[in-house]
Amino acid sequence: MNIMVFVWLVVAIAIILFAILKLKLNPAIALVLGSIFMGLASGLGASNTITTIGSGFGNLMTGIALPVGFGVILGQLLSDSGGAKVIATTMIQKTSEKYALYALGITAFLLSVPVFYDVTFVILIPLAIAVSRQIHKPLPYTVGAMIIGAGAAHTLAPPTPNPLAAAEILHFDLGVMVIVGIVLGLVAAMIAMKIYFTLLDKGFWNKEKDETGVEVYEEHTAEVRKAEPTFFMSMIPILLPVVLILVGTVMDAVLEEVPEAVIFLSNKTTALLLGALSAYAISARAMNKEERDQSATEALKSCGIVLLITGAGGSFGAIISATGMADMLADTIQNISASPIVALLIAFVIAALFRVALGSGTVASITTMTIMASVPAAVGMHPVWMAIACLSGSLSCGHVNDSGFWVSTNLSGFTITGGLKSYTLGNAITAVIAMLFAIVGCLVIPI
Repeated sequence: MNIMVFVWLVVAIAIILFAILKLKLNPAIALVLGSIFMGLASGLGASNTITTIGSGFGNLMTGIALPVGFGVILGQLLSDSGGAKVIATTMIQKTSEKYALYALGITAFLLSVPVFYDVTFVILIPLAIAVSRQIHKPLPYTVGAMIIGAGAAHTLAPPTPNPLAAAEILHFDLGVMVIVGIVLGLVAAMIAMKIYFTLLDKGFWNKEKDETGVEVYEEHTAEVRKAEPTFFMSMIPILLPVVLILVGTVMDAVLEEVPEAVIFLSNKTTALLLGALSAYAISARAMNKEERDQSATEALKSCGIVLLITGAGGSFGAIISATGMADMLADTIQNISASPIVALLIAFVIAALFRVALGSGTVASITTMTIMASVPAAVGMHPVWMAIACLSGSLSCGHVNDSGFWVSTNLSGFTITGGLKSYTLGNAITAVIAMLFAIVGCLVIPI
């Protein structure tokens, strides 16, 4: 085994960290710089290095760029048309006060499937404050429920970029990721909420130290449209892609030959395209053509940086694969211990360290999944469990270098300490529970 490859990887990661934290370069640029160093230092040669960087970016984008783009447009239209607010309001109104906190968390989970975390939080914060007053619970209860629900979905449930990329990088059926990600993510979020509420009940929160005392409700009241879509119509863009993808997965498992039409409709690109078109249709009541076009354009502005960072992560991963390091790591883990549990724990820790250092869950998960891509086959484990370990590790340690931390903290009127107690801790609890589910899953359903 060439130990120097591991040394060059450590140096490449250090270069990426220095570029982001000290030079304040965009993570995509930092990843490419780290990739160039890794390729040259490992002996790939200048020409082969830059070619591999381009092909790594392109190969990952081939699988996820259009689905992610369509998914972001879907979410933006759902948000701007008022459909997301209708879903949130309806779910809260239909739930008794006893379960209002869990309903808020589930609503945040549901909305974060098509909508970015930041947007979900902005939509729900007025409801969170209203529910807090209605059930006579301090704001940390409702904000914590939102953070846990939205964080779990954003990290584990396709078609958000990270789990979508997981199926592509680790080479398994996206439908499996949809089923496992949504079910496991939702259950983990529910358990995490229960644990978090118990901590709050025991006096974990200090209002004087953890809250700024600034009133935030009036500043963030969502725009009210005259002709918002109904709850049923608003759910169509969310459910349609998921159902289509799952139908394809199920039929592939039970039929010897899947009909061509099913293959076409269940493809992630087609499914998300139909979801986006349905979002255009349901938003027609609330928005004119120009407003819908503007909404889609705004969506793609935010989508661009996500795809660039994700693709750059694919470039870094391609360089790692070209050096043979991923295979060497798989062999090393197999020699040390053939236990899939050890492999999952290593993946979780690597992703968590990346998240602490970089602040980006996307970079943390994409890089870790690429490094660990050869491990599932080496230890006899279905790659979906490796995906869950990497994704949950990337969720575990978000703090002050994470934009989501500041969105949650500032809009809630919390101090930095309050942000650490809500955003960081809430997501960390979810991450550990999801990781435990991955361990159980790999033992019960290894392949």
